[in-house]
Formats: sequence, structure tokens, C-alpha cells
Amino acid sequence: MPEIIRIGGVELRFLQSKQQTRGSLDLFEVTMMPDARMPVPHYHRDWDEAVYGLAGTSTWTVSGKEIDVLPGESLFIPRGVVHGFDNRSSQPATCLSVLTPGVLGPEYFREMAALVNEGKPDPEKMKAVMIRYGLVPAPQG
Repeated sequence: MPEIIRIGGVELRFLQSKQQTRGSLDLFEVTMMPDARMPVPHYHRDWDEAVYGLAGTSTWTVSGKEIDVLPGESLFIPRGVVHGFDNRSSQPATCLSVLTPGVLGPEYFREMAALVNEGKPDPEKMKAVMIRYGLVPAPQG
């Protein structure tokens, strides 16, 4: 049975994790409610990410370039490339995300959910969790 993790207006439905695939990949659906966004733009130190649009339109910012991902479209984000996403539409948007190799798992998302869903999250605590899991927050400003 898939694990569902909610982080503010973003819901992740884990389909395969690093534990299930012996580290080959992490596979999950990401559903973004209208006006939802990734809490902190970042890059991945140790894995690549592929995104496939399933429903609605999500906007991904990759290396400063905005890219709309619609159903049937895909996007590849190499490790080391700063990215983030948001849903600027009035409808939910869903994508399928694949992380290769599978080194993140659902643990990171559980920890971020605990911080974000408690109200106003502490940016320093969020940054510490990100770094511990191999996500590097992008410089702000």
C-alpha cells in the first residue's frame, strides 16, 4: 500500500522507495494544490530527478528557467541543478517523480512534513534536515 505524506499544499504518494528497490530509485506521485509550491528551492547532491506530468499544469523553475509541465510532458533535472516548483493554476496538478539512484526515501519527506505542518516552520531546522538528506538549499536573494 502506498504511503501518503502531506507537506502543506503538496501531497506525495510513495509508490516505490529506496528500500523496496535496493537503492535503484524512489518513485512517487506529487499532487500540488492551487498556489502550492516547493518550500525551499534546492539541488540534489547525489541523485537525478525525472518528472512526468499526469494532470493539471505545474511550473518548474530549473536553473532560473520556468518550464510548465503538462500531462504527458516530462522534465529531467540533473544532480547539482537548482530547481523548485509551484502550481500557479486554479486546479490541482499531479506529476510522477523518479529519483535515481534511490537514496532519499520517504524519511526526508516525513521530517519536512512534521516541520511544515506545525505552522510557521523554522527555516534553520528545515535547512538542517535538507542538508542531512543531501538536498542543498539554494541561496536566497
